[in-house]
Amino acid sequence: MSVGMAVPRATYASDPGCSRGRLFDEPPSKTRSAFRRDCDRVIHSTAFRRLKHKTQVFVYHEGDHYRTRLTHTLEVAQIARALARQLGLDEDLTEALALAHDLGHPPFGHAGERALDACLDGYGGFDHNAQTLRVVTLLEHRYPDFDGLNLTWEALEGIVKHNGPLTDPTGNAIGRYQRRGAPVGIADFNRVYDLELWSFASLEAQVAAIADDIAYDAHDIDDGLRAGLFAVDDLKTMPLTAGMIADIARRHPLLDDDRRGAELVRELISCLIMSVVSEAERQLAEARPQSVDEVRRYGRALIAFPSDAAEAEALIKTFLKQRMYRHPRVMRVMDEAETIVRDLFARYRDDSAALPAEWLPEDGESRELNVERARRIGNFIAGMTDRFAITEHRRLFDSTPELR
Repeated sequence: MSVGMAVPRATYASDPGCSRGRLFDEPPSKTRSAFRRDCDRVIHSTAFRRLKHKTQVFVYHEGDHYRTRLTHTLEVAQIARALARQLGLDEDLTEALALAHDLGHPPFGHAGERALDACLDGYGGFDHNAQTLRVVTLLEHRYPDFDGLNLTWEALEGIVKHNGPLTDPTGNAIGRYQRRGAPVGIADFNRVYDLELWSFASLEAQVAAIADDIAYDAHDIDDGLRAGLFAVDDLKTMPLTAGMIADIARRHPLLDDDRRGAELVRELISCLIMSVVSEAERQLAEARPQSVDEVRRYGRALIAFPSDAAEAEALIKTFLKQRMYRHPRVMRVMDEAETIVRDLFARYRDDSAALPAEWLPEDGESRELNVERARRIGNFIAGMTDRFAITEHRRLFDSTPELR
């Protein structure tokens, strides 16, 4: 079947009618599936709206045309739905996971995450997936009967495990979590509501994860070109993009650089989507899972790039790291952004009165910096937009970096 045509629901797709339910029981919606309801709750959340003023690579006031966390998230959702439709998966769960995947990111992108992780090093560190889980289970206050959004088990599982298992079957942390163990927020919640941290997530979650990679590669090239950090012809150093650039030149020999770049980005997205679909179909035909639970227990991810596309995608990431993320202009702004986050944490740590009333320690709670208070400060900072963090820094300090 050609890419772009919808296929019937697969036997290994997540079925909203067979969901494991929600932590707090609710009557089903009369008009929406359980997963569509999850998706709508994410869209209407406060944390989702704040993504429009959170950095992707360029701080919001550097220009109106660069991606923000929100526009990145919408692009991930579009790519994820395209993949889910082609593979016969549940599009609503896939979209919900794509839309939710960055809700826990702090201001200033990965720079803010690095700074907040360092500030919380003695208190479990900071992990944006764990923070997303906190947002959807604790920090959103929109419903009378529970904190958070009360998403389905399948949505929470996908938020936590879209990049793979966090532990082995005995509960020992694996991979990047071996040094610290499973992130505090995830480990604590898992004791209340078991998300089976030892297993893989659904194919919908795996699709959302690889859609994130595709979106990053494509839109960071687009933003890097727009910012003048590199030119279209600089991308000829990589075989995949070199071939695309040559093909564009044959078809449109007089095209200007802006349109060459836009055409390249479109072709790259299409190429990577088709490669993932082809590889997923091959792996699924080999594995032959008959249910979503067989997908979880299979022992490895079934949504992946084929080897040649994985190699090409890795080269793109290396190029972007060298030419964009580590560009002196970007590094200078991100270093200053880390300073803002560290300054704010230190001020709130040393002076509780600097926090808004709703974030102050409760009566009888220690004013000394303990795990609970450190996490409270971390939650407050993580929820900030870039511009609120800058405004707050100006309120508390005599001098604030311009981030330009």
